[in-house]
Amino acid sequence: MFVDYHTHHERCGHAEGTLEQYIQKGIEIGLEQIGLSDHMPLLHVDPANYYPEMAMSFEDLPYYVEECLQLKEKYAKQIDIKVGLEADYIEGYEEQISAIIQQYPWDYVIGSVHFIGEWDITDYRQTHEWNGKNIDSIYETYYKLLQQAAATEMYDIIGHFDVIKRFGYKPEMDTKELENQTLHVVKKHDIALECNTSGLRMPAKEMFPSERILRYASQLGIPITLSSDAHKPNQLAYALKDAQKLLKTAGFQQIATFQARKRILSDFNCEQ
Repeated sequence: MFVDYHTHHERCGHAEGTLEQYIQKGIEIGLEQIGLSDHMPLLHVDPANYYPEMAMSFEDLPYYVEECLQLKEKYAKQIDIKVGLEADYIEGYEEQISAIIQQYPWDYVIGSVHFIGEWDITDYRQTHEWNGKNIDSIYETYYKLLQQAAATEMYDIIGHFDVIKRFGYKPEMDTKELENQTLHVVKKHDIALECNTSGLRMPAKEMFPSERILRYASQLGIPITLSSDAHKPNQLAYALKDAQKLLKTAGFQQIATFQARKRILSDFNCEQ
């Protein structure tokens, strides 16, 4: 399977391109499936008093879903379009997140931890927040939140598992135990991971998650899917062939795809 399940579009404010431009690009490059997965609206911070262009607005959300469904029908004979959402896990807002998820006919929902409190650890404009903090403690908090996200069972895919490393801030401690504990929680609650190639474009210079994490996930039997986390149409399927080869090396033989929140496992060809 040649698929890309993590894409962002102009509605979120920090990406470029329309939904249709992404779909047309997917057809051009031969994707079998494309997942549309823009950011859930902000719940725990006031967009008017926060960093701009973080996510689509609540007013836009139904129009996003409507457009996705229209395009899914329009291009049905050319590419298999999946309607998704990247829904931040925010501690204490589980009921509100669940209500958003249940309101629409998603094919899949990505659960990601971007926020520790009101700090978005993935926003380049907020890297100053690392200053003076105990990096080991930040990693511990991040993985605790990721475990909580998995335990809610609201999500089909855990997004960019070790995105905490995005800007190259490294803890003194060995994070292997934290990562393995979190993988066991993901396995217990039967959630898939994504092999997200966007880390190669970041200071981390490594996919999310790392090869070590992927190998252990494979040993545990955790399903995996593929994603570029594209924020521009020309980033679609970025390094996905390299990701396929990495997954083969790590022991994966199948790719997880989704339809109406149901997971389907398919063999993939790393030579495609």
